Amino acid sequence: MAMNVKKSQEMQVYEKRKRVQHMFSFIASRYDLLNHLLSFNIDRLWRKKAACRVRGKRILDLATGTGDMAIEIAKRDKNFHIIGLDISGEMLSLAQKKARDARLENQIELVQASMEHLPFRSSFFDSVVVAFGLRNAQDRIRALFEMFRVLRKEGTAVILEFSHPAIPVFKDVYLYYTQCILPLIGKVISGHRNAYLYLPTSIAAFPNREYLKHAMRAVGFGNVYCKLLTLGIVALHTGKKICKV
Repeated sequence: MAMNVKKSQEMQVYEKRKRVQHMFSFIASRYDLLNHLLSFNIDRLWRKKAACRVRGKRILDLATGTGDMAIEIAKRDKNFHIIGLDISGEMLSLAQKKARDARLENQIELVQASMEHLPFRSSFFDSVVVAFGLRNAQDRIRALFEMFRVLRKEGTAVILEFSHPAIPVFKDVYLYYTQCILPLIGKVISGHRNAYLYLPTSIAAFPNREYLKHAMRAVGFGNVYCKLLTLGIVALHTGKKICKV
């Protein structure tokens, strides 16, 4: 009985992952336009701030999507080597074209895989970054463990993710925008009925910043720090891989 329950749970996780993969593949061609439009172009600034926290030369960018985060990091130092990982082949195809157009294809390598099952050896990267992708993981704790595993000792984890504004009036405006306006615009432009209903739902369901800080510490990260951006719409978390001797 226990074996059957485990298999059923694994199947549900697999099916959810495939639905998310299909959804992002469907909206790939409109993804950048919608990101910039729906965030009033502030998403570029958020990524720049996250890129500033990267340390070392060998960097893994999880849920790279169309490669905006990887490209932002690569622009900062020609000696950086970035591996961008995503579950959507369509997204990666666009990322490859953008890297080539920016003449960064020698710095950016792209891999199709799940962030919960990273195809890399332990202690391989100097930094691991995930921008607006951790909430899409079906097993976020496992994804955090995988981030920790592939980082070298004293390596840096950078997590940029939507959060929950604390200022009452602004929070109400933000909730109305994400739950009513954003899905309507997203539906019209992307042509996908559920993609931008999924976004506010996934933001609302994502644990708050204190929980994420606790989860990072629980898997082994030390020096965990959180900085709120744009009145708390986004939280930028960082941590170090602290290995006890």
